[in-house]
Amino acid sequence: MGRVRQLSRYPVKSMLGEDLDQAYVDEAGIAGDRAFAVLDCLTGKVASAKNPRLWRDMLTVRSTLTPPDSTGAPAVRLTMADGTTETVTVTGHRDPALSKLLGRDVRLLDRAAPGACIERMDPTQVRTEDDLRSAETGSSGLAAGSPPGTFFDFAPLHLITTATLAGLAAHSGRPVHGQRFRPNIVVEVPDPNAGFVENLWPGRRLRIGPDVVAEVVIPTPRCVVPALRHGDDEPDIALLQVLSRHNRLQAVGSLPCAGVYARPLEFGVIRSGDPVEFC
Repeated sequence: MGRVRQLSRYPVKSMLGEDLDQAYVDEAGIAGDRAFAVLDCLTGKVASAKNPRLWRDMLTVRSTLTPPDSTGAPAVRLTMADGTTETVTVTGHRDPALSKLLGRDVRLLDRAAPGACIERMDPTQVRTEDDLRSAETGSSGLAAGSPPGTFFDFAPLHLITTATLAGLAAHSGRPVHGQRFRPNIVVEVPDPNAGFVENLWPGRRLRIGPDVVAEVVIPTPRCVVPALRHGDDEPDIALLQVLSRHNRLQAVGSLPCAGVYARPLEFGVIRSGDPVEFC
């Protein structure tokens, strides 16, 4: 059915991540994926670029896993847009470097509290760059389809196909890079013109490589994040309208979708180039 074209994890929620040659997968997804998040000390909510009014700059910072510090505290390595780096640890109190970077009092978490939530901007209200400063936001819970204490938006694995990315590029008239959708796995499918093929996957099981089996749960409703700047990729507000016109799905309340969420059932190692097949 396809192959693993790209394998990625994002150690800090809403920051850029790292591409991998191989990764271990268990019930919490790819090891190290969304292992950390930033907590807003003022609101008590998890920081997410889904509220770009506060957190869009997180998508200019690349996070990579690093060993714990000398005290044993969990740590992550951050690389800023200008190339400077900073190692941030989980300490239980405000982090000066992270707070300076994001312009608010924040600290690093390695486990979500019960009932943890984020602020989410309504993407249907975003048609121009100015709307990113004025559109309404609401709160939503985390990890409804994931183990307790994790920072996933819903389920532990997110997949998207090369056909979907090619279809979006055709509709928008410009390249659409996979990193805008922050998938763990980009699946290369044989027909690049097949369109949104993963719309048909929910309820089915995928074998990924020799070890991993995952159940596809639901299509992935898209928020405002794909429209934002990701590293060197410029903002693309019009991409939200492209999704709204071409892939609204009744299964998730007629929301615009791209990709699917999946839940691992059998665990093991996934490698770049591994076959992906129905089972």
